[in-house]
Amino acid sequence: MNKLYTRRALIAAAAALTLSACVTQTPSGQSSKPTAQTKPKAVVGLALGGGASKGFAHIGVLKVLKANNIPVNVVTGTSAGSIVGSLYASGMSPDRLELEAEILGKTDLVDLTLSTTGFIKGQKLQDYINRKVQNRPLQNLPLKFAAVATDLESGRMVAFNRGNTGQAVRASVSIPNVFQPAVINGRNYVDGGLSAPVPVTAAKNMGANFIIAVDISAKPAKLSEAGFFSYLDQSLNIMSAAALQNELGKANVVIKPKVQHLGAVGGFDQKTQAIKLGEQAALAALPEIKRKLAAYSR
Repeated sequence: MNKLYTRRALIAAAAALTLSACVTQTPSGQSSKPTAQTKPKAVVGLALGGGASKGFAHIGVLKVLKANNIPVNVVTGTSAGSIVGSLYASGMSPDRLELEAEILGKTDLVDLTLSTTGFIKGQKLQDYINRKVQNRPLQNLPLKFAAVATDLESGRMVAFNRGNTGQAVRASVSIPNVFQPAVINGRNYVDGGLSAPVPVTAAKNMGANFIIAVDISAKPAKLSEAGFFSYLDQSLNIMSAAALQNELGKANVVIKPKVQHLGAVGGFDQKTQAIKLGEQAALAALPEIKRKLAAYSR
């Protein structure tokens, strides 16, 4: 009896396997229906470089991008770029930024101090930024933003995207021997231009996959004006030249306003010209931006 049941069970199992094979087998020469692979959506990052008062040119770039509906999803800023970037990320329109620039004086952000590490403290700048962003921390700004600084001990780039906004910007602009190093969580930070003159890598690390870099630095050349700040600006350009090329090489589009002749502090006296030069450079790059963005989405 057991042998009979076993034989019947084997026959039933074989029949089930045969029927299953007939139903699920794909005929020779046919493939399963292909699935369409969609390209990832462009996440546009704007990397604003350092360059002292030449940074007013960033406002002109923002005006053109806004007027032409170029989306910006992530902003990173180094030094002067962190000032403009933080205010823009807080919700200020480019036109409002231009108005803020018009009323900003050279001494509005400067608090002199007697110190062996720098003659500008930086607290006044920190308070100014926090006041303008309504004391919101970095992670609560409407637009994703990071201020890039350099760790004084390791020399590494640090992108601050959480915490006190004004403090992060203060760290980003702390030019060695001019500003006192900014102290955050027990570590000293100085100008981000030493490690990332135009913070493209930081934008990528924040999720951007299409980077527009704005370079307002000047190649080492004949100085446009004599004085301490011009020599310092030239020295920083020389020291950061390799890092600059490394960062720009990772960008999809590079905008380079012709602001070299303004010098390190000349932009403060020629804000309108700096903004206009930023607009001109952005308009010249606009066809490339639109073409590459369109190709990215195909």
